[in-house]
Amino acid sequence: MKKSIGVLGLGRSGVAAANLAVKLGYNVFASDSKEIEIKNLNKRVVKEFGGHSDKILNSDIIIKSPGVHSDIPILEKARKQEIKILSELAFSLENSKYKKIIAVTGTNGKTTTTDLISKIVKAVHRDSIVSGNIGFPLADKALKTTKNTFITMELSSYQLGDTPGFSPDISVFLNITPDHLEYHKTMRAYVKAKENIFVNQQDGDFAVINYDDKICRKISEKTRAKVIFFSKKPLKDGVFFSDGNITVNIGKKHAVMKPKINIVGMHNIENILAAAAASYAAGVKLSVVEEVVSKYKGVEHRIEFVKTLNGVDYYNDSKSTNVDSTRVALESFDKNILIIMGGRDKGIPYTSLKELVRRRVKSIFLIGEAADKIKKDLKNAPFIDCGDMENAIKRIFKTAVRGDIVLLSPACASFDQFENFEERGKVFKKMVLSLKSSV
Repeated sequence: MKKSIGVLGLGRSGVAAANLAVKLGYNVFASDSKEIEIKNLNKRVVKEFGGHSDKILNSDIIIKSPGVHSDIPILEKARKQEIKILSELAFSLENSKYKKIIAVTGTNGKTTTTDLISKIVKAVHRDSIVSGNIGFPLADKALKTTKNTFITMELSSYQLGDTPGFSPDISVFLNITPDHLEYHKTMRAYVKAKENIFVNQQDGDFAVINYDDKICRKISEKTRAKVIFFSKKPLKDGVFFSDGNITVNIGKKHAVMKPKINIVGMHNIENILAAAAASYAAGVKLSVVEEVVSKYKGVEHRIEFVKTLNGVDYYNDSKSTNVDSTRVALESFDKNILIIMGGRDKGIPYTSLKELVRRRVKSIFLIGEAADKIKKDLKNAPFIDCGDMENAIKRIFKTAVRGDIVLLSPACASFDQFENFEERGKVFKKMVLSLKSSV
């Protein structure tokens, strides 16, 4: 008799997991709490929308999508019935073959670092894929992987928290600051979820960790893997940045790389250092690392240059979905910033941005649900209420003068007005690119 699999949540990874389960011969039932239109879902999947009924409890296994809260009633019932609950990541790995997994996490910088590592690895290993939060869910390609496949993954706290047995060959831990507290409830729970990237690693594995982040440095003691620290300051042992160069000092290995760096901000130096260390751990020659870094232009929606118009530079940083990410964006420019902020609040105060706003920001153009909370936390800042993106762009176009920096860096989730941060960024870019010179 065929086993049955239930899938909770029909976002991108849920759809991919359901399709994989069908290919593996399971009877599949999928459930989503919202009334949504689903594309690319196998016709053999039985589905329900608008809530989770007890029908999913007829499953032998339930695959929980990232973002579906672990304490919802239907999962409590499933645990009482001792139904096996897996994450999409765990289910995909069970059905994949691979030579090495390089996994990246952190509050900020994950996408850039994962993207850069994947490009470096791809330069020397043709059989390599990038998955997780970027690229595609691993479930989409699980059955096409081989024993020679290199998998580079960007993993969120949601995915790691649901996969307690995860053990990559190379882990990368970039930084940790408050985020997703509306989901994890406490900072301690958030950190514990992130730790799953390296707590199960063994001797012979590698953990690439940010020495400059006190929390990362402290919890690095919990892994059995060989730790490679990276830092913006010289290290006796590790990978560091000094005088515009990247130095690798690991054991008997001493080498200096002098890549051309094309992406803005000191946070991107950290991302490059992490990518260089992970690539070295994967056995990639440093000459290849240097060459790929020198050609790298960054990722879409992360302090992405859009255009210059009338002497004003426009940047898309829609991926800044938390306060610390917006702090990083503000630190990337000296002054004259016109910033668009707002969206769906994530339960983190905006007060830590006060001093940066005072010194570098000319005006804050507010959009979305969090506008009132941002005004309360950053009181006395120069606010302009806009409501939505279209109005913000119109107001900015009338306000900006030569030498200004226009920066979309919301510090919020996008779900109040957009499907995701990608859509928010694309809308911003489309509107900016449609602006005509006033000269």
